[in-house]
Amino acid sequence: MVIRVKTTRRKVFEHEAPARVVAVLGGQLSEEGRWLDSQMDGALSKFLKKTRFSGEFGEHAIYATDEVEVVFFSLGKRRGHTLEQVRAAGVRLARLAARLNSRDVVVENFLADRFGKKEASYALAEGLFLGAYSFDKYKSNPARLRRNFVIAQGFGPAVDKARLVSEGVYLARDLVNEPPNVLTPVELARRAEALAAEAGLEVNVFGPEKIQELGMGAYWAVAKGSDNEPRFIELVYKPEEAAAGHLALVGKGLTFDTGGYSLKPTASMTTMKGDMAGAAAVIGAMKVIAALKPPVEVRAYVAAAENMISGHAYRVDDVLTAYNGKTIEVLNTDAEGRLTLADALAYASEKKPAALVELSTLTGSCVVALGRQIAGLFSEDEPLARELARAAEEAGEKVWQMPMEPAYKRLLKSEVADVKNVGSREGGAIQAALFLAEFASAPFVHLDIAGPAFAGNAEDNPNGPAGGTGFGVRTLVRWVERHA
Repeated sequence: MVIRVKTTRRKVFEHEAPARVVAVLGGQLSEEGRWLDSQMDGALSKFLKKTRFSGEFGEHAIYATDEVEVVFFSLGKRRGHTLEQVRAAGVRLARLAARLNSRDVVVENFLADRFGKKEASYALAEGLFLGAYSFDKYKSNPARLRRNFVIAQGFGPAVDKARLVSEGVYLARDLVNEPPNVLTPVELARRAEALAAEAGLEVNVFGPEKIQELGMGAYWAVAKGSDNEPRFIELVYKPEEAAAGHLALVGKGLTFDTGGYSLKPTASMTTMKGDMAGAAAVIGAMKVIAALKPPVEVRAYVAAAENMISGHAYRVDDVLTAYNGKTIEVLNTDAEGRLTLADALAYASEKKPAALVELSTLTGSCVVALGRQIAGLFSEDEPLARELARAAEEAGEKVWQMPMEPAYKRLLKSEVADVKNVGSREGGAIQAALFLAEFASAPFVHLDIAGPAFAGNAEDNPNGPAGGTGFGVRTLVRWVERHA
C-alpha cells in the first residue's frame, strides 16, 4: 500500500503534523476545529468568515502559514449524515492529499460524536485506503511517495480491520487491472495458490484433463477455444474449530472475452480484461476472510478461462452437457460466462453449502437497468436475498434486488436441449439469472456486477480511480461475518 493510517488519542491541535484536517458543517467549524481555532487565536474562524466558506459535501479550503497548513473539509449540512459519507470523505481526502503532495496529515475523526469512535474510525480509514489506491506497475516512473494519515481520537482496532479489508479490495483491483496477456487463467491460478500459501488457505487447481474428467462440458466448451489453458480453482478457509457447515462463493473468471464467434466489436472488447471481476472479488474476499478468521468454513470456486476464436472454439448451435447432466443449446457464444458458471455452481452445490453467493460481470442488460454503480441482486430465496442486501448496505456497496420472474423461464426452453443459453433481449439480466438457477441446487444469490465492477473513468468509481473497483469484496466479507 502507498498509504499508512494510524490513530492517536490526541486531538488535532495536539498533534504536530504539518497538515491538519478539520470538518466544516453548515459553514461552522466542528468541535475539533474550534479547539484548534482557540489555539491559533481565532485565525481559523476569521478565515472562514472572510472567505465565507461553507461548501457542498467534499469541498475544501486551505489556511496556510509557515508552520502549519489547515484543510477545511466540508461535510455539507449540519445534520442527516451517514457513515457512507464518512467513508466518502476519506476517499476524497486521500485524493486531495495526493494532489497537494501532502505526506503527513492528521485528520479529525469525522462525526465520531454521532456514530462512535469505532464506527467512524473504520469508515474514515476504509475511505482513505480505498481512495489512495493506484495501479502503476507498468509505468516507467511510478509514484512511490508513501502518505501517512493519523486519525485524531481514533479507534486503532477499527483502522486495523479497515486495512485488512482494503487489502482484499486492492488484490481484487490489481487482478482486474492486469493486462490479459499477463493474467491468463494459468496465472490467475498461480496467484490464487500464492495467496493460499501466504494466508493459510487450502487450494485445489484442476487443469483441462480433470475438467473434462469431471464432466464440466459447458465450462470446457468455452475454454477449449484458447491456447491458454483453463484452470478450475478452489480455495478453502477452515476455522480453527470444525464448523458444522460451510458457505460457498463463486466468481466468474473470464480473463478475456472476445465474444467467441459471436464476436464483440472493438469498443465492447476494450474492457474485457475485467470479465473476471467476479473471480477477483471472491479471491480478494478469501484473503480478508483468512485474516479475520471467522468461525465458519468458506469455500470459493472460480472456473477461469478465455473465450477466444480458433478451430477448437465452440459454435452457435452446439449442444453441451453440464456437470449436473443438463444439456444446453448454444445460441450465442458471447453468453459464455453463464456456461462456465453453470458447471462451477453445480460443482459448488454438490458440496451442500448452507448458502451460495455468486458474482459475475454477466449482462449489459443489468448495466442498462441500474447504471455503473449498482449491482443487480437476484434470488428465489427471499431471506437470503435480504441477508445479502443488508450486508451490502453495511459494507457501503450498492445493490438492488431484481425479480426472478417465473414466466420468463419459457424463454429459455430449447427445442433440442434442456435449456438455451440465451432467451430474448428484453429482460436479459433476469433470464441470465434464471439460467444460472438451473444449476444451483443450494440456497443461491446471483450478483450481476457488470456495472460497478469496472470504471471507465474516476467518476464511475466513487471509491477510487478508473479501472477495477474491487466491488463485492466488502459485501462478501460482511456477509460471512454476519453468518459467523
